[in-house]
Amino acid sequence: MNRNALGTFLLALSAALLSGVTGMAQDFQHTYKIASEGSIKVVTVSGDVSVQGYDGSEVVVAGFRVGRNRDQVEILDNSGTDRVDLGVHYLMGNGDASINFLVKVPRSVSYNFTDIRSVSGSVHLSDVTGHVSARSISGSVEIKNVTGIVSAESTSGDVDVVLKQVEGTGDMKFASISGNVAVKAPASLNAYVAMSTLSGTLTTDFPIDIQERRYGGGRSARGRLGTGACSIRISSISGRVSLTKG
Repeated sequence: MNRNALGTFLLALSAALLSGVTGMAQDFQHTYKIASEGSIKVVTVSGDVSVQGYDGSEVVVAGFRVGRNRDQVEILDNSGTDRVDLGVHYLMGNGDASINFLVKVPRSVSYNFTDIRSVSGSVHLSDVTGHVSARSISGSVEIKNVTGIVSAESTSGDVDVVLKQVEGTGDMKFASISGNVAVKAPASLNAYVAMSTLSGTLTTDFPIDIQERRYGGGRSARGRLGTGACSIRISSISGRVSLTKG
């Protein structure tokens, strides 16, 4: 799904969730009360996943079945007192069916987003706090205004990340095989940075050295920024990579 279509779809999902209407074949809606540092896992196959921060106190999830064979896919809810755990189950093969998820979380509460994933759909997170792991195989991954420690990967889609603030220590990885990877981070970033691309361009406005291979092509950059409290790896095989101040 391209970015314009994804944006339109997310606006429609948000309106449907907040108003409680069922005109979009809303098949699942549930509210969860989990404490700070609780885990959130949402996995779908061909649908999109959107996680958005809002000014509330509970985690609210809406699921929408779409496609000609949408009656052949169901939502699995394995959530508990300290976790939200949602997946999908196909009754007779994949067919023309998918489930799109919209998840609203309190923007001021830190959660462990352990697995936010789609196989062929797009993944979007915005205005959330915590540890984030977001992935797609053939879709794009978009992370906007997130505070915490983040990793985002796609096999053939683009990865676009805006870090509002890096909190905590740990490894952050942003990668794609054939897509572009763009990361914006605070100017005060404290991290050890490693960047690489085999056939794309590499750009950064942080003070780290860029090196170009003499033989075989490819570019890389490495350097320590500030205290180097965490590590950031940014890579693509055939796409562009960038780390800029945002």
